[in-house]
Amino acid sequence: QLQLVESGGGSVQPGGSLRLSCAASEFTLDYYAIAWFRQAPGKEREGVSCISATDGSTYYKDSVKGRFTISRDKDKNTMYLQMNNLKPEDTAVYYCAAGGVMCTYYKDTYEGMEYWGKGMLVTVSS
Repeated sequence: QLQLVESGGGSVQPGGSLRLSCAASEFTLDYYAIAWFRQAPGKEREGVSCISATDGSTYYKDSVKGRFTISRDKDKNTMYLQMNNLKPEDTAVYYCAAGGVMCTYYKDTYEGMEYWGKGMLVTVSS
């Protein structure tokens, strides 16, 4: 069964760190552009970060630049989002996704994603 399985969410204090993981099953993650999205309560889902499959270029939402790092491990068929210096406004349900080969950013999201994780909650609070 083609799926993305997420792990690593949870609660952390402001300034803390979390690493989100997303393992692909029954398909090769390295063939696709991969991205992380988030949806905060009462808000639309937004694209946070993306890696292109063509040249490995990475893209980040302005508000997370310098704090978040997206990566993939080809051997483990897994993608990651390292989140440092977390802020309360980072609180959201985070989703991983894969699809296409390029990161096509339009209206605050990355288009063309075919496979989605179920989402996991990240809460940043003191």
